[in-house]
Amino acid sequence: MELLNDEFYMRLALNAAAGAAGQTGINPMVGCVVVNDGRIVGIGAHLKRGEGHAEVHALNMAGDNARGAAAYVTLEPCSHHGRTPPCSDRLIREGVKRVVVAAMDPNPAVAGRGLEKLRAAGIDVEVGLLGEQSRKLNEAFNKYIVTGIPFVTIKTALTLDGRIATKTGSSKWITGPAAREAVHTLRHRHNAIMVGVGTVLADDPELTTRLSVPGLHPVRVVVDSMLRIPDHARVLNGEARTIVLTTAQAQAARIEAVQAAGAEVIVCGDGPRVDLRAALEELGKREIGSVLVEGGGVLNGSLLKAGLVDKLMLFYAPKLVGGAAPSGFEFDGPEAMSGALQLENVTIERYGGDWCVTGYPAAGREG
Repeated sequence: MELLNDEFYMRLALNAAAGAAGQTGINPMVGCVVVNDGRIVGIGAHLKRGEGHAEVHALNMAGDNARGAAAYVTLEPCSHHGRTPPCSDRLIREGVKRVVVAAMDPNPAVAGRGLEKLRAAGIDVEVGLLGEQSRKLNEAFNKYIVTGIPFVTIKTALTLDGRIATKTGSSKWITGPAAREAVHTLRHRHNAIMVGVGTVLADDPELTTRLSVPGLHPVRVVVDSMLRIPDHARVLNGEARTIVLTTAQAQAARIEAVQAAGAEVIVCGDGPRVDLRAALEELGKREIGSVLVEGGGVLNGSLLKAGLVDKLMLFYAPKLVGGAAPSGFEFDGPEAMSGALQLENVTIERYGGDWCVTGYPAAGREG
């Protein structure tokens, strides 16, 4: 039995926030629970960028019961006028007596100002309860709001011997239905999905979200140094926004043709390969805060080698293919095991008969 205390109410707020994963755009996921005299009188989550924040929804539900209440908020209430009014002002106006905050907002426009405003109004403010859980929930937002560069997650399906296809290129299907459904949920929760042109040529994927219920489609991003993408490729079908990243070596006629097919073409570097760091900066300028990479070994390896990967989600199937099959990560490896890329904060989840190993590259560490 979970004890009824501050942590209980904060977990409710975190669960409310997590339920809106994928729906808030570049905004953070935030939950709020309002409690008055031992009774939950309001609960809310931020559901869509430009619309009411979690505190607003919870306070609207609480009504007059907000006066003298305690509010549990997963992220520092905002203090600035953006697309919506400041939540700190609303908490003050409604007469909330106590505010418990999980984590401070890394957004330079907030950065402690919301807490200062609440304290100046005589509200009892506490910070840090389940803060690590809140920061993990908003790991993509936390990076993007400070750097302007999207949070990059590599997702790939692998056999136990690290292959992403057979020696003939056959890859359907490595993992089972449960793992594939999890991947479509990941698409719903990311702003963009990225592949290399090799994946487009080999598989002609649509790169949309296909679930048993409607899901949001991410922006489709194709890395294509010479614009080899066919005009009839399914990523150009208009089902979702498409961006093609290329180089100055691409022919002007091809740029015009791809644009005419409905995609935005962005030149990133002089070649021969797309400058991936510049590409991510361009995506960030277009308010893309998270990217799910579902490319092949070359794109995966290039991103890792450039130090541009924040997270890896490796879906392993209990299969072996051997032979000259393609690897999930193509890059010049180290000469000694001490130079291997080490993952930290590793977790393992099971999906049907498959497993997902999730970890974060440990920058500057040796194994």
